Amino acid sequence: MASQRPAETRRPAPRLYLVVPQDAAGLANQLADALGAADIAAVLLRLPATDERGQVNHVKALAPTVQNRGTALCFDSAQMRPVGSRAGGDGSHLSGIEALGSAIATLKPARIAGCGGLETRHEAMVAAEAGADYVMFGEPDTSGGRPAFEAIAQRVAWWAEVFEIPCVGFAATLDEVEPLAAAGADFIAMGDCVFGAGHGAAAAVADAARRLAIAETVA
Repeated sequence: MASQRPAETRRPAPRLYLVVPQDAAGLANQLADALGAADIAAVLLRLPATDERGQVNHVKALAPTVQNRGTALCFDSAQMRPVGSRAGGDGSHLSGIEALGSAIATLKPARIAGCGGLETRHEAMVAAEAGADYVMFGEPDTSGGRPAFEAIAQRVAWWAEVFEIPCVGFAATLDEVEPLAAAGADFIAMGDCVFGAGHGAAAAVADAARRLAIAETVA
């Protein structure tokens, strides 16, 4: 069984987890600005569609910006090996039970093994039992679709109430940050609402941090 949380234990305030798009104009500057705007626990870097050398160079150009701040640098499951190991990644975000099972032995214990793409509560528990360092709820699929936000928040609340292993709630908009924090997410993941924000990545991250502070005060 996945490790259950003692009833009296209160989770710490959630932290931010940035999901970086494959391609974005001025990505290096956007990422640096975002990391400077608030405390960021981790960055999930999705690599551009190019050859391995180009991907490694892309990571090496961005990794110091992330890791010099003490922020974990993770990659999509298919990209961790060999690009991640050559470029100094800290872990991988794996989509689904099968991907987790095939990669976890090569990642643990030295690197992070997170898991998303979990369609049912049972799958989330299986991922935890398999050794995932976190489970993620609400991330868009390859076509951009995802469950209704109410269902995502309910899944986060269920997990936070029962299990010790951290959960990540994916916020598609800044307005989803506070409800996910209130539901008990340990981390709030954000992607397009930061890097596609018209008012800039730094402003979006600062806004998210402000909303987290409000949620913590209310709690």
